[in-house]
Amino acid sequence: MSSLGKKRLDVAIAIAACAIGGGGISAAPTPGVEVPKQVVLTASDIAMYTSIWKIYFEEDLSSKQVIEMLVEIGLVTVAAVGTAYIVSKATTAILCEITDWLGPVGWGIAAAIAGSLTGLFGATWAVYCDYIYRQKEQQPV
Repeated sequence: MSSLGKKRLDVAIAIAACAIGGGGISAAPTPGVEVPKQVVLTASDIAMYTSIWKIYFEEDLSSKQVIEMLVEIGLVTVAAVGTAYIVSKATTAILCEITDWLGPVGWGIAAAIAGSLTGLFGATWAVYCDYIYRQKEQQPV
């Protein structure tokens, strides 16, 4: 397996693990306290993003590097992605609050929604990291 293929496999496993973990956390009924749970899930998502970066580039992200990447991507894109992320977390919190009333069926729905969102955002970040990695590999040394 090529180095890029191995990285992609490792990233897929990391995303799946975070999505399953996030879904499991979301499935736990917590009537009235969904926002703190979303804070924990957001911290988990950030750990997933830094793990994906580390898999591709074998380095930890610093705040300077994050700012440089955000400028490189373009602030409009960052604002759109950030807004989408915040809206998705708020929507998930509201849906989890509603699904708590439905019992086990609702908890399963909450887990599926949260896991799917984590997987979607993780896959998007992985595609970006993969693109940058391939660009760096093509540059002459």
